[in-house]
Amino acid sequence: MTVDYTRIPQLPAEVFVAPLRKPAHLGADWLEPAQRDYSTDDHRLWDELFARQMRLLPGRACREFMRGLERLELGRGGVPEFAAINAHLRTLTGWEVVPVPMLIPDHVFFYHLANRRFPAGNFLRKREQFDYIEEPDVFHDVFGHVPLLTDSTFAEYLQAYGRAGWKALRYNRLKALSALYWYTVEFGLMLEDGAFRAYGAGILSGPTETVFALESASPHRIHLSVDRVMRTDYAISDLQASYFVIESFAELFHLTEQRGFEPIYESLAPGFVYAKSATLDTDHIYHRGTQEYHLRGGRGSGAAVTA
Repeated sequence: MTVDYTRIPQLPAEVFVAPLRKPAHLGADWLEPAQRDYSTDDHRLWDELFARQMRLLPGRACREFMRGLERLELGRGGVPEFAAINAHLRTLTGWEVVPVPMLIPDHVFFYHLANRRFPAGNFLRKREQFDYIEEPDVFHDVFGHVPLLTDSTFAEYLQAYGRAGWKALRYNRLKALSALYWYTVEFGLMLEDGAFRAYGAGILSGPTETVFALESASPHRIHLSVDRVMRTDYAISDLQASYFVIESFAELFHLTEQRGFEPIYESLAPGFVYAKSATLDTDHIYHRGTQEYHLRGGRGSGAAVTA
């Protein structure tokens, strides 16, 4: 599948669109006053997490992600300082990373994205949570998400997603928009030079899903359809049954922002229509998975990579 998309116009960082105002009745923005002071063991843990992923990601992560890692110099040692990251990001795309204490309410999350601020957890997992943490921490948020904010087209997409969130709240279709975030920003795949590469932070920040998403026979790999994805359930605390594939971030932007969300919201049912393992006659399927991992019960059962 090859589609040509017109070039997405990019604005220089100093003339980005005016900030979206937060209505007064929505309350605080949930920002922490400053980034946390991390202990010596925290910095050592970050370095171990970073080294583990860097052994896996060359040849598995999309080139925009790997380029972003280099631009931001996230491997200089220890938990990166947001101020240093922001000095690069503001120049490249007008974004910045801001510290938040935990998972924040949806409307606050959308408010920050719409204003080119990425909320990052102001804490690092404990060593006993080395392999998995349910609530996103500073490693997941900064290592997994922030490198792609150096890419101008992906940065435009994420801001557009934040603006779409306000519309979803008005239409009561937040669940559908969350599925789009899940299957793109968190668990998206890209077809790059004829091979699958990961760009989703939920894949890139953990070793098991990095290998499973790209190499296991178990999950489906399907070309992204926004309408279909926004009707599709997903696994929150397990490996995914399906991954959705794009050819470029220009395509992702075209499929979402340039078509508008109101028609989708108006046509959606309140709940999901398709199971996370479903395949449809209208799907462009790159790989029809065996679903063996989930048939065994999921949650680490069986051989996740070879299933």
